[in-house]
Amino acid sequence: MGVAVEKLDIKKYLREKQKIVVQALDELMLPAEGVFADHIRAMRYSLFAGGKRVRPILCLAAGTAVSDDGGVEQSLLPVACALECIHTYSLIHDDLPAMDNDDLRRGNPTCHKKFGEAEAILAGDGLLTYAFDLLSNPAHGRGLPDTSRLAIIHTIARAAGSPGMVGGQALDMAAEGRKIEFDHLRTIHRSKTGALITASVLAGALGGGADESQLAAMRRFGDSVGLAFQIVDDLLDVISTTEELGKPAGSDEAQHKATYPAFFGVENTRQLAEQAVAESLAALERFDHRADPLRALARYIVDRTR
Repeated sequence: MGVAVEKLDIKKYLREKQKIVVQALDELMLPAEGVFADHIRAMRYSLFAGGKRVRPILCLAAGTAVSDDGGVEQSLLPVACALECIHTYSLIHDDLPAMDNDDLRRGNPTCHKKFGEAEAILAGDGLLTYAFDLLSNPAHGRGLPDTSRLAIIHTIARAAGSPGMVGGQALDMAAEGRKIEFDHLRTIHRSKTGALITASVLAGALGGGADESQLAAMRRFGDSVGLAFQIVDDLLDVISTTEELGKPAGSDEAQHKATYPAFFGVENTRQLAEQAVAESLAALERFDHRADPLRALARYIVDRTR
């Protein structure tokens, strides 16, 4: 294994990678001009409203972990940006009155509050489809083999669609106000949140040229860290304030959603998050120091406060 996780300054690493991702998003995203300016302005509003950029950073870190090519991060930037577009679209739609009906996101008015409900729906649609424009456009290939790009597109499409994030959201909506079994809650979490996180890791690994055994290990890492992310989200909704989260706190309980704290209580939920992170770190045992950013990101996900 590589150096201890503590030796990587994760906050500095995140700042550096967030800057790279935001710069790439600004270069690759459609400009708010011409006949579609108002529509694109709504897309850009949510895309550049802040955020941790965890999914694109996981993608870049996974590529670096399996590759000897120093240019792999640059090659993966369009993929990383596409992942952030998909994530942002999901947040716009999550916040809609027909879904979670939230007024705040990252401390700012949600897209539908700023631009109206119809425009927010279309902004989300635009971001989702533009993500696949980025993924499939040969001009943005930047050195990725066509076979790798096709595998990445397939992986992300399945994770974002009905077998993953969209299906998980449908299950989550259907479960509101109902008593469900814990296995059903795990399915919701693995689909709604975990699938795109796992796909982010796998996309980076595919772009970095990972072999089958490396991909299997990266899948285990992504599955575990994605579960940890959603468990912590559940926990923060209970123990944090609206100001800390940048979105309404306590909304899960208000909407009668099934969550880990509702099943297990706060302290047991903390332990389950730690267990998921431990499983994610175990999945990386075969990798050297190049995977240290992934190890630190797993630790950051469970230690974060928003």
